[in-house]
Amino acid sequence: MIRVTLPFHLRNLAKVGKEIQLELDGPVTQRAILDKLEVMYPVLRGTIRDHQTHKRRDFIRFFAAGQDWSHETPEKPLPETIANGTEPFRIIGAMAGG
Repeated sequence: MIRVTLPFHLRNLAKVGKEIQLELDGPVTQRAILDKLEVMYPVLRGTIRDHQTHKRRDFIRFFAAGQDWSHETPEKPLPETIANGTEPFRIIGAMAGG
């Protein structure tokens, strides 16, 4: 079971709690998690990544096992702690400005 946390605004949009649980077949990657998330919650399509290019949206960050995975290739396998459900895959809303 894969655990995923969403930022407040996306939780409200999808009408879910802080954490979502997903079942994946095959390798546990960013792409697999996001594909499954968008199938389960179609309202999230286009909010985390672009509809056409599937690139991560600005101001959205991905964290796995305490590391920023936002710039890693979407097909790179995530750490075992994510794959076995020990830790959640975190989708974070970033801020800019100062």
